[in-house]
Amino acid sequence: MNIRVLAFFLLVALAFSTASYAGSKSKEEGIVEWPQVPHKAQQIITEHIQGGEILKIKKEHIILMKDKGMKKKTIIYLARIQNTDGKKIWVTVDKDGELVDVEDEDTDPVLEDLEDEKNQKNKKGH
Repeated sequence: MNIRVLAFFLLVALAFSTASYAGSKSKEEGIVEWPQVPHKAQQIITEHIQGGEILKIKKEHIILMKDKGMKKKTIIYLARIQNTDGKKIWVTVDKDGELVDVEDEDTDPVLEDLEDEKNQKNKKGH
């Protein structure tokens, strides 16, 4: 009987610790405002706006794999841009202003969009 009680409490503790860990995010990562983006990165992002507007900018810490297996820790900025024709793209730039990637966003909702919609519904419901 004692083993079952102990196992139950361990499972409860594990469930709460996992939920609290999953919800935590570094204050340095996530959605950022335009003034928080380094000037060199702003220049590259601006080149891709083409009359459109920036919908969102995210900051992430990543490790890039370089030549001969070398790793480089860096910060990247992902800008979600909607062009004048309604087409959405993601422009990824590192903190030094080096263009990492430009991706066209499909018209299908991506996981991040679904999460945003869910969060907005939750805010309206409370």
